[in-house]
Amino acid sequence: MDLKFTVSGRIAKPVHEVFEAVADPQKLSGYFTTGGAKGRLESGAVVSWDFHDFPGAFPVEVVEVMPDEKIVLKWDADDGRKTLVTMAFSGLDDGRTLVQITEEGWRETPEGLKASYGNCEGWTGMLCALKVYVEHGINLREGFYK
Repeated sequence: MDLKFTVSGRIAKPVHEVFEAVADPQKLSGYFTTGGAKGRLESGAVVSWDFHDFPGAFPVEVVEVMPDEKIVLKWDADDGRKTLVTMAFSGLDDGRTLVQITEEGWRETPEGLKASYGNCEGWTGMLCALKVYVEHGINLREGFYK
């Protein structure tokens, strides 16, 4: 069994605006990293993300960034290895942006499966929060975890 998932959503804004809402740490901190993000997502960088629901800032390795197209990250999984996260941004004919997030690399164990489910939930929440933030300027996660 390959422990891998993809979640996706459509944001009613142009690709560049949606991409920047993820790549820019100030914007990312406005709706996702409830404890703050430090460092812009650029190829080769190691940035820091902190969440109130998962306290303690932790490093995120930025493997590859193709502006307005793709962001590839590595971060520690609960089972001691690193998972690979790929975010793809595609402009749609109607002016919206399709965002697809795929994460893979967990051990094929009950613990790995549980960790993958947790991250699937987290990325789904991130997409919902991204949509509301970019389209309406609302931080959906404000007060949700604390």
